[in-house]
Amino acid sequence: MPRRLSIRAVARTVAGPRGRRWRRALLAAVLGAAILTGATVASAAWVRDGADGRIFTEEAVPEAPVALVLGTRVYPDGTPSPFLVGRLEVAYRLFTAGKVRAILVSGDNMEADYDEPGAMRRWLVDRGVPSDKVVQDHAGFDTYDSCARAKRIFGVDRATVVTQTFHLPRAVTVCRRLGLDVNGVGDETARQHERTWRISSSREYGAGVKAAWDVLWGRDPVHLGRRETGIEDALRG
Repeated sequence: MPRRLSIRAVARTVAGPRGRRWRRALLAAVLGAAILTGATVASAAWVRDGADGRIFTEEAVPEAPVALVLGTRVYPDGTPSPFLVGRLEVAYRLFTAGKVRAILVSGDNMEADYDEPGAMRRWLVDRGVPSDKVVQDHAGFDTYDSCARAKRIFGVDRATVVTQTFHLPRAVTVCRRLGLDVNGVGDETARQHERTWRISSSREYGAGVKAAWDVLWGRDPVHLGRRETGIEDALRG
């Protein structure tokens, strides 16, 4: 028969070294959860305030020299995913309506066989956007890097940011905190992919914490490199 612990024995265990270790671990877990919750709430407010009054429909958005289109998944054959197509369609309509005069496509090209900006440029050019009006940023590895490089490498001061609506407040806020005068237009067509949309939307809470941290500490993008004149050339032409 298993030996039953008396109330006194249990009390000694809780009060002893093992109990103290357990209490410290529990306290650390509670404090960690409280800090994480506070950071999430604070960053959500920071994102919301930074994008206030800066998100528009395609029809209502003010004109800007540049559309900054943020990259996302491209399939192995180079075809843009539905989420990326939604962003590109918005940028295409902004360009054809005269709302922007050049398009900066910014995405991940870390690996030689994975090229988001290249796929984005092909999609736009295939639909009639002049090739000299589409400029590629091959080191837009995340939202922060895309915004920072648009300003520091491509010399963009004013732009319309294009991404999905759930991502747009963070993108607009980050760009603004990095010195760009931006408004945003979001895509809703990808909402039909309900599961992916829901998962991506829920990740915004953690992404907001990271974005606030990056801006607070002013980190450099993963890759900076030399100044590029592609946007200046596109606007001049």
